[in-house]
Amino acid sequence: MAFIEFYREKLQHNYQFLQEVFEENEIDWSIVTKILCGHPEYLQEVINLGIKEVCDARISNLETIKKLNPDINTVYIKPPSKSIIRDVVKYADLSFNTEFETIQWLSDEAQKQNKEHKVAIMIELGDLREGVMGEDLIDFYAKVFQLPNIKIVGLGANLNCLHGIMPSEDKLIQLSLYKQLIETKFNQHMPVVSGGTSVVIPLLFKKQVPKGINHFRVGEMLFFGNNLFTGDIVEGMHDDVFKLKAQIIEITEKPKVPIGMMEENPSGEMYEINEEDYGKTSKRAIIDVGLLDVAQEGFLIPEDPKVEIAGASSDMLVLDVNEVGDEYHVGDYVSFKLKYMGALRVFNSEYVDKKII
Repeated sequence: MAFIEFYREKLQHNYQFLQEVFEENEIDWSIVTKILCGHPEYLQEVINLGIKEVCDARISNLETIKKLNPDINTVYIKPPSKSIIRDVVKYADLSFNTEFETIQWLSDEAQKQNKEHKVAIMIELGDLREGVMGEDLIDFYAKVFQLPNIKIVGLGANLNCLHGIMPSEDKLIQLSLYKQLIETKFNQHMPVVSGGTSVVIPLLFKKQVPKGINHFRVGEMLFFGNNLFTGDIVEGMHDDVFKLKAQIIEITEKPKVPIGMMEENPSGEMYEINEEDYGKTSKRAIIDVGLLDVAQEGFLIPEDPKVEIAGASSDMLVLDVNEVGDEYHVGDYVSFKLKYMGALRVFNSEYVDKKII
């Protein structure tokens, strides 16, 4: 059976690296744990780092965190759907919101639970995912400040999550100015401007993050150490906190070109034949994971540079191992590094074991 390994010391190293960066810049930060898909053992490893606040996009994951440590501050980081309002108030200390009607539901539920629920308003800065438009902010805040049992603590933004719009110093200044505008207009202090995610950290290295941005939400750089501007690994960080290991179930010399009438495969793909491959063979290995478990295209990287991914079906992944000689045999494990989306799919698979190293 395939399994994923979680390297505790590498995670601790990356955490300490980021902690020093944020302390130097006097910025608070939270860890985004959605990639861990609610696995209690892995969430406990995150809590053990010493972080005070955890963010997630699944309310069941925040429930697990509260069970592991009720003192951790929990943040629900996407606009809540109506069906989970009760649990958001129960398990999330803070939620990110963009719809007045949703905040009304949160207000009603907070009254029922005799709680104060904190809210941050997400602002649209150009990536066109969630966010209130800038020209609507005054009217929006005028209404939400009136709701009982709701405490508006600030505002935030996301970039690079949908259309790949990159953050810039100008966009972050714009977010800071929105905060000043709201505070001045309504004479209300809002302590949190959550404008930072993993993609913004390279700007922090360059001292291009304005002082008004005082909160970051970090997942990808913590777990993968990658600079999303350059695609490189940040010097001093680990890119292999996770590794996937899958077992070879067949290894055979086969023709490089499929034989017979060709149509689309079950994934809707049409295989393109390289005419130079006619008459050639290659050693191919099949491992015991497939598209049900992994997103292989660009997100799964064989640690052995001589191994190439040839294709995948629902529950099997085919590798070209022609360049490795007799190094691999049936029953051997092949090791892979993971990129963010590749790891997300693996963690969400019930068919891949999870281990801590």
